[in-house]
Amino acid sequence: MTTLETGVCVVTGAASGIGRALAGAFGAEGMKVVLSDVNEPLLEEAADELTSRGVECVALVVDVSDAAAVERLADHATDRFGRVTVVCNNAGVSTIGRQWEIGIDDWDWVIGVCLRGVVNGVRSFVPRMLAQGGPAHVVNTASMGGLLTSPLIGPYAAAKHAVVGLSKGLRAELAGTEVGVSVVCPGMVRTPILEGMRAHLERTGTGQSAEVRFLFDALESGLAAGMPADVAAEMIVRAVKDNQFWVLPNGGAHLPSVRADFDEMLASADDGERGS
Repeated sequence: MTTLETGVCVVTGAASGIGRALAGAFGAEGMKVVLSDVNEPLLEEAADELTSRGVECVALVVDVSDAAAVERLADHATDRFGRVTVVCNNAGVSTIGRQWEIGIDDWDWVIGVCLRGVVNGVRSFVPRMLAQGGPAHVVNTASMGGLLTSPLIGPYAAAKHAVVGLSKGLRAELAGTEVGVSVVCPGMVRTPILEGMRAHLERTGTGQSAEVRFLFDALESGLAAGMPADVAAEMIVRAVKDNQFWVLPNGGAHLPSVRADFDEMLASADDGERGS
């Protein structure tokens, strides 16, 4: 997509972090922006900020884990602006704990937002993009946790690995059309995701173990030194313009680990020539 001006962008998880930065970055390109999130006060604040910059936008409270709600979001965006040029399936949440100790409700919550939210976005927006004709683009936010993982974030890692696989398949399925795909795998980017994790753990009465506190401290330190969200958003905007599939904001420090994972996998591969 050589130009974004006059297009329409939909961003989920737009009240804070990378989502809010994406709304601002695409708005700065001259796009109309539809912002969605479950945090209504912060969502309204984000929309007011865009409006003050002269960006035409609308804000809708949407739970992306609800397929009907995402379908209504797509309907509203299309009814309001006539088409959708870019959709950013960005909303994400996480919890912390050993996989066998995390409650099934927490598994459902994380998978519902991080994975099913992307599935719902693809199912609701891609048919409209194909039908309307012309260049369009799907941006799916995964994570460096979709390529690597660490202890205590099983649901998040599972969902983000699935988003990477889903996005690779989607690119293949859309080959030959004018709809492009990008998958975003951020490293440490400064976002308030830990605030949501901490609030959730406090509500559920979990997260008091030494392991969890240690991981929180490590994540806080990493995020504090991480890439600003608006810099990550600028990378994503460039990727959409260039039809770039992989986008790894601040991911360079993790590449040796990514290579090590693939080297281990390749070293274990049976070349088919060894006897049984």
